[in-house]
Amino acid sequence: MPHGKFLTFEGGEGAGKSTQIGLLADALGRHGLTVHTTREPGGCPSAEEVRRLLVTGAAERWDPMSEALLHFAARREHLRAVIRPNLLAGTWVVSDRFADSTMAYQGYGHGLGRPTIEALYKLVVGDFAPDLTLILDVPVDTGLARAAARRDGEDRYERLGADFHARLRDAFHDIAAREPVRCALIDATGSVEAVHAAIVKTVAARLGLPLP
Repeated sequence: MPHGKFLTFEGGEGAGKSTQIGLLADALGRHGLTVHTTREPGGCPSAEEVRRLLVTGAAERWDPMSEALLHFAARREHLRAVIRPNLLAGTWVVSDRFADSTMAYQGYGHGLGRPTIEALYKLVVGDFAPDLTLILDVPVDTGLARAAARRDGEDRYERLGADFHARLRDAFHDIAAREPVRCALIDATGSVEAVHAAIVKTVAARLGLPLP
């Protein structure tokens, strides 16, 4: 049985990841692929428990290192229970966030630094990495305005301030520049349809799929 592909969507708050993941999953499904969509932190019951600790409550509730460790604990469960079993079964997995978010939010945004996050990644994840990472890019004020309109109660990171979110945007640009083979930076300021078209074109080119 062919091994599935692992695609991740990254970006700051309000970049439109959830909408675009749904559209891409539909496009891949029409191509005859079996697709499982998931998210981080979360994706399985144990990791969803950790998610509640991370995305709600006071903005300052966690020390940066404690926060990074919680993300990697949730990621370990997600890999064990969802990502690896689906890939081995030939299913394509599309995740709303993965380890690049931890690098951006805790490594850059909270100042833990790349070496710390890289060491945790090696310990928890090992050599495994996404086949393709799509980084949706929007200006900070646009993204925060979109995120505020959701009103889903998961707003802890949104409340960390504009300077923090500016560091996040710079972080994702740096991540994309460091790993251009794995990562693709997508301008997400256009219409939903235009962004989807750019994503489909990128996935088709990078992974060799004859997507329309």
